[in-house]
Amino acid sequence: MQTNLRGRDLISLQEWTKEEIDTILDVAFQLKRERALGIPHPLLRDRVLAMLFFFSSTRTRASFEAGMAQLGGHAQFIESRTTQISHGDTAKEIGEILGRYNDGIAIRNVDWGVGNGYIRDVAAASRVPVLNMQCDLYHPHQSLADLMTILEKKGSPKGLTIDISWAYAASYQKPISVPVDLSLLTSRYGMHVRLVHPPEFRLPTDVVDQAAENARRSGGSFEVMDDFDAGMRGADIVYAKSWGALLTATDEADGKAIADRYTDWITDERRLALAAGDAIYMHPLPADRGVEVADAVIDGPHSVVYDEAENRLHAQKAVMALTMG
Repeated sequence: MQTNLRGRDLISLQEWTKEEIDTILDVAFQLKRERALGIPHPLLRDRVLAMLFFFSSTRTRASFEAGMAQLGGHAQFIESRTTQISHGDTAKEIGEILGRYNDGIAIRNVDWGVGNGYIRDVAAASRVPVLNMQCDLYHPHQSLADLMTILEKKGSPKGLTIDISWAYAASYQKPISVPVDLSLLTSRYGMHVRLVHPPEFRLPTDVVDQAAENARRSGGSFEVMDDFDAGMRGADIVYAKSWGALLTATDEADGKAIADRYTDWITDERRLALAAGDAIYMHPLPADRGVEVADAVIDGPHSVVYDEAENRLHAQKAVMALTMG
């Protein structure tokens, strides 16, 4: 267990060692048990977390805000469009100033080609930890909650097969950060990772290369596939969600036109039956019901989406307690 994480930024889990990630998970399970037992843990009493949102949120805002309250601190909600950020506050100014007012800064900015760079610019100017609540490339706290859920439901992840698949959704061109981060994290734990998507929905080459190297080092495997059904076959974990053709399409309309070629990529009962008999279905939510996933699957006995959502709270509390304490 690592005890030197105070003051660390969490922007990408690739920048943390496996031992450090294991420490987060250990603390997350401890805090989850204590909450279940009604044991208070005001580890961040009088601490304040600035939560800066450039993109709307349900679970992210609610879980970070609740988590800070349960740790004895306060979460300060800041919306970019209703502050001077929309009128000229720079990333350096945000880092310098919010870093002096607060004990941590959490940011959600998923603008393609912008978000990760913005968060890193804030971190470079901040004297307090900067936490990535989701950017255009990474969603580390979601991935931590996902891995925590896999550990709870399946035990050791080593040797398990996870199907990280694209699925059709009509709502909007969703960020690629969930499949990117999940591919990078699960490949570090000896899992057999299948990244499944139509050709137009590829992930950045450097991400695919890093995931393959992670798998080589951990004794797992990493395979890129383009057959939705084949990706499901025999999988222990089915994690099928939509993301945008951001490396292919030039705008939202082009992306939608490409996605509309693959409307049959829906996780329904027939597809899920191709997976292992005790497979679990995962999704970060919100899901496009009846389009991305059938109600019978997301509400069915294989679904663990609500436990997965709950684990956002516990994983994030662990990160905040370790970095802001």
